[in-house]
Amino acid sequence: MDINKLVKNQKNFFKTGKTKDVNFRIESLNKLYDAIKKYEKEICEALKNDLNKSQFESYISEIGMVLSDLNYAKKKVRRWTKDKKVLTPISQFHAKSFIKKEPYGVALIISPWNYPFLLCIEPLVGAIAAGNCAILKVAEDSPNTSSVISKMIEEFFPPEYIAVVNGDKEVVTELLEQKMDYIFFTGGVTVGKIVMEKAAKNLIPVTLELGGKSPCIVEESANLKLAAKRIVFGKYLNSGQTCVAPDYLLIQENIKDEFEKYLKEYITLFYTNEPLKNEDYTKIVNERHFNRLVNLIKGEKIIYGGDIDRELLKIEPTILDKITLDSPIMQEEIFGPILPIMTFNNIKEAKEIVLKGEKPLSLYLFTTNKKIEKEILKDLSYGSGCINDTIIQLATSKMPFGGVGNSGMGSYHGKYSFDTFSHEKSIVKKYNWIDLPIRYMPYNDLKLKLIKMFLK
Repeated sequence: MDINKLVKNQKNFFKTGKTKDVNFRIESLNKLYDAIKKYEKEICEALKNDLNKSQFESYISEIGMVLSDLNYAKKKVRRWTKDKKVLTPISQFHAKSFIKKEPYGVALIISPWNYPFLLCIEPLVGAIAAGNCAILKVAEDSPNTSSVISKMIEEFFPPEYIAVVNGDKEVVTELLEQKMDYIFFTGGVTVGKIVMEKAAKNLIPVTLELGGKSPCIVEESANLKLAAKRIVFGKYLNSGQTCVAPDYLLIQENIKDEFEKYLKEYITLFYTNEPLKNEDYTKIVNERHFNRLVNLIKGEKIIYGGDIDRELLKIEPTILDKITLDSPIMQEEIFGPILPIMTFNNIKEAKEIVLKGEKPLSLYLFTTNKKIEKEILKDLSYGSGCINDTIIQLATSKMPFGGVGNSGMGSYHGKYSFDTFSHEKSIVKKYNWIDLPIRYMPYNDLKLKLIKMFLK
C-alpha cells in the first residue's frame, strides 16, 4: 500500500466537506453497525483463533461494547454537532458567542492486540461521529481479527474515507511520518512515548491510552467473599491481558489468609481444577509474551496455579505471595494471569505503596468504610476505577475513559470520543448597529476608569 497516496486521498476527500454533513455521519455509523452485524460470526472466530476467546467473552468485552457505543452515538450525534451558545462579556456588547465543533481531518487510529476489535473500532465510532476520515492501523499480533476488520471495512467504506493498514513496525513508522491531523494510540508506555515524539515533530494532537500497574486495595471492612469473586473476574478475564486489569493486590495483613482462601475458591469455580484444559480460557497472545510471563513467575512463592502449557500458550491463573516492591514482577506491567500479593497494616501504608509508582490507569478499592473511600479518592491520582468492583468502569458510554500521567492522556467513550476527535472553534459574532468607542484611541482617564469597571 502506498501510504503517502492514501493519506493524500483522504485529505482530498475530507476537503470536499462530505464528512462534515451530520446526515452523512449518521449514515456511516449505520453502515458500521450493519457491517459488524454481518461479520459478527467471523469476528468471533477470529478472536478465538488469535486469543482463544470464547464467543461469550468476545461479545461482552468486544463486539457488544462497540455496538452499544455505536447505538449511543447514532442517537446523540445530531445534538453533539450543534453549536454551543455561551455568555458574552458586557465589554463586548453587542455580540453573541458560540463554540462550533469541527473535525480535525484525517485521524490515525493505532490499535493493540489484546482487544483487537474493541480498541480499533470503538475509537473509529468517535472519529466518524466527529466527521473525520480515518486510517486504522490494525494489530500485527492478532492477524485473524485484523484480517476480518480489513475485509469488513473494505466492503462497507471507500478507502479515501476509512482505510485499514496492516503491517509491522516499519509500517507504523511510515504512518507516523505522515502529517496526520490526529493520532489515537492504544498500547504500551514505551511505544506511546515514540508516538508522541513523532507527533510532536508535526505538532499533531494525540490521545494516548496506555497502561501501568493498576493496584487493587482490599481493606478489612470489605465484603471479602464478593471482593474475591469480582477481583478474580477482572484479573483473569482475557488471561489478564487487559490494560485495566488489577495488576497487583494490596491486602490488609489481618484478613490476608481468609481472602486468599476465597481467591482460590473462585478461580477453581470459574476455571475448574484444570484451567489449562478449559476451552474457554484465553491463551497468551504469542510465544514472546508467554516467555516473559513465565520468567516473571520463576523464583517467586506460588500459592496457587503456576502450571503452563507451552504448546497452547496457556498459563494457569496464578497467585504469588511474599512479593515486595523490589520483586521483578513489580518492575513492569504484568499483562497476564499472574496476581502478586503485598500486604499493609493501615491505609496510609497502602497509599504510600501506590504513590511510589507512576500514576496508574486504574485503581480498585474494596471497602465499606466511607472515610477510607473518601481518603483514597482524594489522595491518589489515577485514570479511572471502581469501588467494590473491577474493570466495569470502562463499560459505559456516559463516562470518559483514559489515563493520567504515565498511564496516558485524553479520553474517549460516548460523547467523550466525539469531543476527542473534534476541535472546539470559538466564535464571537459582533453586531454592527452599535460600536462602543471605549477601546479606541485616544485613551484618557475616563476610558481607563470604565475599562476597570468592565474588566475586574
